[in-house]
Amino acid sequence: MYGMIQVVDLVDVLLVTGLVYTAVVWLRRTRAAFAALGLLLLGGLYALALALDLRLTSWLLQSFFAILVVIIVVIFQEELRAFFERLAVWSLRRGGRRERPTSVPADILVQAVGDLARQHIGALIVLPGRQPIDRHVRGGIPLDGCLSVPLLESLFDPHSPGHDGAVVVEGDRIRRFAAHLPLSTDFAQLAGTGTRHAAALGLAEVSDALCIVVSEERGTIAVAHEGKLLRPVDVSTLASTVAAFTAALRPAPRRWPFWGALLREHGLEKIASLLVVTALWWALVPGSRLAERSYEVPVRLTNIPEGLEVEAVKPSSIRVTLEGPSREFYFFNPRNLDLVIDAGLAAEGRRTFRVDERRLRHPKTLALRALEPSTVRLVVRPATPAASSSKGNASTAR
Repeated sequence: MYGMIQVVDLVDVLLVTGLVYTAVVWLRRTRAAFAALGLLLLGGLYALALALDLRLTSWLLQSFFAILVVIIVVIFQEELRAFFERLAVWSLRRGGRRERPTSVPADILVQAVGDLARQHIGALIVLPGRQPIDRHVRGGIPLDGCLSVPLLESLFDPHSPGHDGAVVVEGDRIRRFAAHLPLSTDFAQLAGTGTRHAAALGLAEVSDALCIVVSEERGTIAVAHEGKLLRPVDVSTLASTVAAFTAALRPAPRRWPFWGALLREHGLEKIASLLVVTALWWALVPGSRLAERSYEVPVRLTNIPEGLEVEAVKPSSIRVTLEGPSREFYFFNPRNLDLVIDAGLAAEGRRTFRVDERRLRHPKTLALRALEPSTVRLVVRPATPAASSSKGNASTAR
């Protein structure tokens, strides 16, 4: 029924709310959050311009939002690609596809990193997460060797040709060494660091991989994950971080804890997403239905002939009926309606004027359905000297 929210409408709102919430949480972890905030502010400015009838501002912003999809693809190209990759990984996992072993021998890894740090030997180790990192990793030499302390230390030996690159470790195997990673430009986090830290943070910004860095100059350990660079990190913290990372890749089957965490975490983002989607639904779904509104618009006279004064306008106002989508009436101000009668012909004896759409100024998005009555009669008389001196060129009948 018209005006009644149905079950399918609730499902529609909840589904879109989930998508918006996912996008908000995802954007908060990336550098694109400021770009998203800028687009949101422009949207608020556009709504304000419509409410205040700022025509030039509304026209410019309307042209901007007409190509919004292209703008979003350009600005959030990397974020959208990463989102679709995560969605594909999630769907494959839900489909029951077996994943490769992800348990990393943390003791071997921590021992090797600790030895490299004490010897001030630079190192960069990548532990891939669920997202594929092949498109981010360039070059490198395939190895597929068994993970061991001597092998890791030999790969990062300063005399080794590939010691400046990254080593990719999957499970208990070293898949590749001397690989090149994308460099981050987050100079706030990278202050006082080198190229290895920039590479580690760069990969952590575009994937869910865990990157371990050993500083050649300071002999310190750093960890990059989910767009954050943690430094310095001691050996015990590194061990717990690696253990937690590998455990999260293969979580134990849980049902209710998942839903409990889903309801507890990010409460503010959930509420904001629900409010935004509800407002959009109300504007786009019920707001797309045709509606009619009627307004009493006063008659305004122009070009009153010299020597005459208007004693009365019958009627003094016209009932205007407009039709259009319901959303067009949300910010509509009836005061913007203007009904103008050119009284210049009154000097020739004309007293009755026809009211039509040409005499009414109204939004082009709304269609004029009726004007009642369709004629206006003027009662005029010769102007007195006092009235002639005080009369302007226009008057409005109230």
